[in-house]
Amino acid sequence: MLRTAIGTLDALLDAHAAVLGPDGTAYRNHAYRVANLCLAQAEGRPDDVEKIAIAAAFHDIGIWTDRTFDYLPPSVERARAHLAEAGRTEWVSEVSAMVLEHHKLSALRGGGLPEAFRRADWIDVTRGWRRFSLPRHVVREVLAAWPDAGFHKRLVALGLARLRTHPLSPLPMVRL
Repeated sequence: MLRTAIGTLDALLDAHAAVLGPDGTAYRNHAYRVANLCLAQAEGRPDDVEKIAIAAAFHDIGIWTDRTFDYLPPSVERARAHLAEAGRTEWVSEVSAMVLEHHKLSALRGGGLPEAFRRADWIDVTRGWRRFSLPRHVVREVLAAWPDAGFHKRLVALGLARLRTHPLSPLPMVRL
């Protein structure tokens, strides 16, 4: 079932609207695509939607908040700070893994939400070319509901800028 409104995700993205600036719509749509693609693979535990919403809001946020393409550490720190403030410290390990490992090339041991989140981000980044186990119609529906709005173009521009300044470490977020 497609979720077009997730209160926690909306609130967190709204709180970062100023720093996201003109990339706000592109990032919101990416976060919603990833959240929905993750939920389509999740086991449906009661807290899954909230954990996924928090991870989706923070997973790439360091690009904008810390102005870096080496954004995983600051993104994880911001997610942890939010969880501490929200009184959800029991979620820190799982949500941190979702953020920290979402660009891992190989599957995560243990699966669960971190693996579903990793797959969801890869599905979105590849624009559905890589679907893992999700049916094609599910991926198409999610991608159609939240247009790209320049997100992939922005990633390419940021990647090229990083390549010019750090030619030996162009994609620091990718993990084996």
